[in-house]
Order: sequence, then structure tokens, then C-alpha cells
Amino acid sequence: MRVTSDLWVSALLRRVQSAGGFGAVLRRGASEAGAIFIVSRSRLGEVTLYGPAPQVAYEEGKPQERGFSEMLGPADDAAIEAKLEKERRFDPDLWVVEIETGRPHEELFPVRTS
Repeated sequence: MRVTSDLWVSALLRRVQSAGGFGAVLRRGASEAGAIFIVSRSRLGEVTLYGPAPQVAYEEGKPQERGFSEMLGPADDAAIEAKLEKERRFDPDLWVVEIETGRPHEELFPVRTS
């Protein structure tokens, strides 16, 4: 069983804060199953956008786990916002979470490469 988007985002923000970083929900989506997009801002100002990984990137034994793939990065704020606006038109129930931490993102959320 897959955890709800609301619970997953709360857990991510706790992991970020316990790692000494900062995180905030920029857009709250559907509590049960809204797609989650993560804007990761480095302490040097680089911004990367992560979105839900394609279904083919999920492990066969753990299809319920959320995975993410890099969508844009490093990119400027305008490019990130344009991409998110395009995604919002497709799925108005999505979540947008922004994080800033000194830790590698792989320690905070799973990133898949296809």
C-alpha cells in the first residue's frame, strides 16, 4: 500500500529539517494521491526540479514506493515556474515542495534514472 501524498510530504520535510535544511510546501495538492514535485535549491543558489519518475523506473518488488527523476536542472526560477505551470494545467492536484539542504538529495528522497 502506498502512503498518501500528504504523509509523504510531511515525512520529507521532517527529513530535511533533521538534516539541518529548510523546506516548505509551495502548493498543496490532493491529500490522497496528488503528484509531488520537488524544487531543490542548493546553498549556492542552483535550482533543480524533480518530478514523479516514469512507471518503468519503479522496482518490480517495490512498486508502491515513490520515485523521482530530475526534470530540470540546474535551471533558473523562471524555467522552473514555467515547467510547473505546464504540469499544473495537466494535473491541478499536484504538490510543489521546495527544499534547501546541504545533504545530497539521494539521502532525502529516491531518485531514479531510467
